[in-house]
Amino acid sequence: MSIQIHKVTANIGARVEGLDITRPLDEETSTALREALNAHKVLVFDAEGLDDAGQQAFVRHFGDITTAHPTVSAVDGAPNVLPVDSEGGRAANHWHTDVTFVLNPPQATSLRSITVPPYGGETLIASSAAAYRNLPESLRGLADTLWAEHTNDYDYAVPEEDVDEEQSARRAQFTSIKYRTVHPVVRVHPLTGERGLFIGGFAQRIVGLSAGESRKILDLLQAYVTRPENVLRHRWSPNQLVLFDNRITQHYAVDNYDGLPRRLHRVTVAGDIPVGIEGKESYVIEGDASHYTPVAA
Repeated sequence: MSIQIHKVTANIGARVEGLDITRPLDEETSTALREALNAHKVLVFDAEGLDDAGQQAFVRHFGDITTAHPTVSAVDGAPNVLPVDSEGGRAANHWHTDVTFVLNPPQATSLRSITVPPYGGETLIASSAAAYRNLPESLRGLADTLWAEHTNDYDYAVPEEDVDEEQSARRAQFTSIKYRTVHPVVRVHPLTGERGLFIGGFAQRIVGLSAGESRKILDLLQAYVTRPENVLRHRWSPNQLVLFDNRITQHYAVDNYDGLPRRLHRVTVAGDIPVGIEGKESYVIEGDASHYTPVAA
């Protein structure tokens, strides 16, 4: 099968054409897609005819898959599929990398469009590798030395203002197991050797600094991640699948569709333990995520 890969922006994203992802892939095609993901960070596919089982089968070409989430319920009958549903209050309009509060966050995330609003609802995906390259030398030198604590136990799940009973229940579920993990602020990609800013919404404190000091530094670094030049703005169409490298990107679901129905299904690929520039691995402070994703020996 002859596939075509077309860049979408200079720093991130490519569209894949000429490929039916409802069918098994041969090794040559799988290798080409893995190389394209390394190069472009985000791949967009036509997913006409793809169901939950097909999405899982396709994603397995990139590695073993995780269960749906460490604390949030899966799609009924599909324990590896997470519903991202506006009716469930899961509009992730907050920059983040998926599940960085565990020791080995997913290496890749796939999102498949089920219900698309008539307007809005885009997903923004940013290259943290481009962000790192953009840093002034002095700031890059500082970032290279920093480690950050990531946790699910804060107001990401449900903002504190105007919390109702349903929102409180969702927050209780999201934090039903509390996780705290320390990761390098600059992560080395295990396949490409690229360095990227490994922060995002779950990064709440810089090791050795106060909460206030941490917030200032994290906000400064985050501003480089979300520069428009580093961001792909994906406007969803029905029956699409977007696959992105969770090790070196962040993403944000734009809540601009007036509460209309919007549903995606998420399947994630099990990842490795992040490593900093000196070869030191991340470490856990609190929380066991072995039911979600095993740690490779």
